[in-house]
Amino acid sequence: MNVQSRFAGSALAMALACGWVAPAMAQDAAAPTVADELAAMRAQMQAMASRIETLEAELEAAETNIDQVAQQAAAAPAIPAPAAEPENEIEWKGAPKVSGKGGWTFKPRGRAMIDAGFVSAPDSTGVSDGFGSEARRVRLGVQGDMPGGFGYKIEVDFAGDEVALTDAIVTYKDGPVKVTVGQHNNFQSLEELSSSLHTSFIERAALTDAFGFQRRVGASLEYKAGDVIVQGGLFTSNSADLPEKNWSADGRVVFAPKAGSTQLHLGASAHYRDLEAGSTVRYRQRPAVHFTGTRFINTGSFSANSETGLGLEAAMIAGPFHAAAETYWQSVDRGAAFADPTFFGGSFEAGLFLTEGDKRGYKGGKFDRVKPANPVGEGGMGAFQINARYDRLDLNDAGIIGGTQDGYQLSLIWTPMDYTRLMLNYSRLSYDDAVFPAAGGDTSYNVDSLGIRAQVDF
Repeated sequence: MNVQSRFAGSALAMALACGWVAPAMAQDAAAPTVADELAAMRAQMQAMASRIETLEAELEAAETNIDQVAQQAAAAPAIPAPAAEPENEIEWKGAPKVSGKGGWTFKPRGRAMIDAGFVSAPDSTGVSDGFGSEARRVRLGVQGDMPGGFGYKIEVDFAGDEVALTDAIVTYKDGPVKVTVGQHNNFQSLEELSSSLHTSFIERAALTDAFGFQRRVGASLEYKAGDVIVQGGLFTSNSADLPEKNWSADGRVVFAPKAGSTQLHLGASAHYRDLEAGSTVRYRQRPAVHFTGTRFINTGSFSANSETGLGLEAAMIAGPFHAAAETYWQSVDRGAAFADPTFFGGSFEAGLFLTEGDKRGYKGGKFDRVKPANPVGEGGMGAFQINARYDRLDLNDAGIIGGTQDGYQLSLIWTPMDYTRLMLNYSRLSYDDAVFPAAGGDTSYNVDSLGIRAQVDF
């Protein structure tokens, strides 16, 4: 029996039960017959059955579509989830520099300078000369920034199998103002403040070493506005000499404008150092290389209450050409019992790059890194530079005969890439009143020195 027959029978039974059907003899002639009602029911049932078939067809089609979409999704390549933002960023600046969230940075730093060469003095002086070599500087350290404008730098030198602290500072910078606390350079001389990585000769001008320019423990302030830099600070002594009661006040002013593409530099510095009772000072200098311990000019030690220094600086960088000059006067207060001597140092240098597009670097009131326009490794030959310098040091005054030294120097520098240099220096040193007399007691003679350096830093 089909669905329609079962549905019709049920409907008929319900109609009879409800009294909808009366005996035929009592039925009104105008009322619909049972046959008419059954025909109407069958029509409704057929419509319902047709609707059910349509719904079943639509359901079957929907299920087919779902299966197809699922198959396509399974066959499609997986879409990777978005990568998480890295916690740290790393860039290369001679060594990896790591930058973290919140303003933290960290960078290892270091340098190695290996020197060798010759010193030739008159045999009759009896001084030890000839070949010499040394690890001039071997430094390792770290530097970086901290949140809130703070920074740090720590560096230690291992040259000569000794451990010496060079820089150990904490800095704070807010706009044009920078505060530095710890062991760092006080503000004397353009060449002294320029890193040894960026000088034009193996050794700086004689005045910087002779007058004891070195890092000292102290606190300083720097203000920079446009082309003007003002620096000043209070210092004690180098960390290796502490504890002691000596202190100094140092200041420097720099005006560094540009005239077209030419960088200009004018500067002046002042230094006052108070020495504790019973102190002595000594001023002396090597013959333009460091691997010899011989000093042909030397004041010897003498008593001093204080020292005062005044310096002037001038420089220019015009394309491949540069020139720089410095003068410095160092006066010593010896008290009422002695005359006060004033010693002098000065230098003038000029240099020229032989390779196209290269020039000397300059930044923040001092010379900076040379970056070859065509470095080795990128199809170029690096940067070649020649330099000449006249260097004067006078340690004679007020009855103190330390001698005079006039240096005539040439250098050739090859910078294959940003962080490597090879240097060759020749110096002719002319002495008067030298410490070591030659034959017949002659203290006026010449000494030659030749130095080479292999250098790398990061």
